[in-house]
Order: sequence, then structure tokens, then C-alpha cells
Amino acid sequence: QVQLVESGGGLVQPGGSLRLSCAASRRIFSVNDMGWYRQAPGKERELVAAISSADTKNYADSVKGRFTISRDNAKNTVYLQMNSLKPEDTAVYYCNAVIYGVGNFWGQGTQVTVSS
Repeated sequence: QVQLVESGGGLVQPGGSLRLSCAASRRIFSVNDMGWYRQAPGKERELVAAISSADTKNYADSVKGRFTISRDNAKNTVYLQMNSLKPEDTAVYYCNAVIYGVGNFWGQGTQVTVSS
């Protein structure tokens, strides 16, 4: 089991930046994959970025070149640096952790609103 707590969301103007943090309740070096998903009103939840235990990263096409996912195993935290934000990035962002053979875990979500 792992509990995930997101932080760092908020209101930002187009072109601005935010950094989301996801703090895990266990050592994340033991977590296989961690990722960030988002869900906008009326839309399905979608993958934004993911990072494996081997530090392999994967991004949605819509955020490539603007968002960066990273993990700090010493702090048991995964980050999502979001630059050049657009109104279409507005959504609730969720942290996700996958432990093979154990389960798929979610945080409670943090709201990101991009608006002038």
C-alpha cells in the first residue's frame, strides 16, 4: 500500500509555470511506475507524464517540451514541472503509483487552473 498526497496546484496565467509535488508514504524506489494524470470537466482522465523506477520518462504529446516529470527517491516525492501553461491544461491533476503485483494507487488530486 502507498498513500499519495499532491500539492502545488493553483491559479496561473497563460504562459506561466507551476510545480506539482506528490509525496508518497513509502520509499518510492520500491514503486515501479509513478505518473501524473489529469481530468478536465466532462473529459476522461488522461496520462500526462510517467516515470519508471529505471527513470524512463513518458509524456503525452500535448505536454512534450513543456512539462517535466522527475523523482527524488530520498524525499519519496515525484514532481511535475509545468511551463508555458495553456488554458487547455486546466484540470484536476492526480498522482498515480503502480506496484507490480500489489496495486494501482491514486492521490486525491490538485486543481490547476490556467486563466487570465
